[in-house]
Amino acid sequence: MKLALITDAWLPQTNGVVTTLRAVCNELNAIGHSVETFTPDLFRNWPCPGYPEIRLALGCGPKLRTRLDRFEPDAIHIATEGPLGLTARRYCKQRGLPFTSSFHTRFAEYIHLRTGLPLSVGYAYLRWFHSESVRVMAATPALLEELKARGFKNPVLWSRGVDTELFRPRSKDFLPDAHPVMLYVGRVAIEKNIEAFLELDIPGTKYVVGDGPQRQELERKYPEVHFVGYKYGEELARYLAAADVFVFPSRTDTFGLVMLEALASGVPVAAFPVEGPKDVILSRRVGCLDEYLKKAITEALQLDPEDCRRYALQYSWRDCALQFERYLARIPKNGPRSAAWWQRSS
Repeated sequence: MKLALITDAWLPQTNGVVTTLRAVCNELNAIGHSVETFTPDLFRNWPCPGYPEIRLALGCGPKLRTRLDRFEPDAIHIATEGPLGLTARRYCKQRGLPFTSSFHTRFAEYIHLRTGLPLSVGYAYLRWFHSESVRVMAATPALLEELKARGFKNPVLWSRGVDTELFRPRSKDFLPDAHPVMLYVGRVAIEKNIEAFLELDIPGTKYVVGDGPQRQELERKYPEVHFVGYKYGEELARYLAAADVFVFPSRTDTFGLVMLEALASGVPVAAFPVEGPKDVILSRRVGCLDEYLKKAITEALQLDPEDCRRYALQYSWRDCALQFERYLARIPKNGPRSAAWWQRSS
């Protein structure tokens, strides 16, 4: 099968969406499929205001249409709702081609936090965007039910995986600081609610691994916290494994893949009892969820790292990719492909 995967979220971004899409592409290619990614770096692109690592492929229509026509995919998946995703949606609709999509990020909430745009407006756009999709893939049962309640059509559950070879228990000596070491990994931005963690008066050492528009502000406000920027691969795995507890303060994430990476490293999780953490931390043996984050951290420090590791071994990227494959909408081989207006006029 030839799969066209269209996504506005791609390298150099570092987040769960990019990690998931790259892992699924690798697994699908490994089992014999041909996956072509259509990402911002293939087109003229501009930095997103406030998020320079996010590139916006504005005006990508002609080149994207040409590339898709040349590739002749058997299935099309639109992963994001940005300029590339929007252009791909238009391409499929004009040609009468089925496609699937996925709901990764709460853009409505994020835009609301920054601009005050009502959530109803943001979700109206997202609902419209996914309305033509054969299936809308969502990461957790709670998110699935929420999308149904918000009027989304055909949402289906698409779980996640973790690289348990890279993320594994290692020496705690990598970070020579006072214990307990409390670690956050991810984007440093207002929607991640990091300050709920940093403001806690709790013995030990706090680390923030990641970067983003709020980093300079938080570094000035919390000089005792170690801000080390983005880390990748082996180095990231060492940071995670060296922690005593992984703190996930976000209230808006749809999943939180990094929680699985922490658990695979033998590190328990402390988080708020909200969607995302509630769908990942399904056992009290591997994490603590509490509205009092300090209490969650204190209790998580008492958990057994071996239980965390065993729990994470249940999640496989191969299973995630096979589930994704089953949900794809195949394009009929001998079905008509509607000519778009620019083809008809020429």
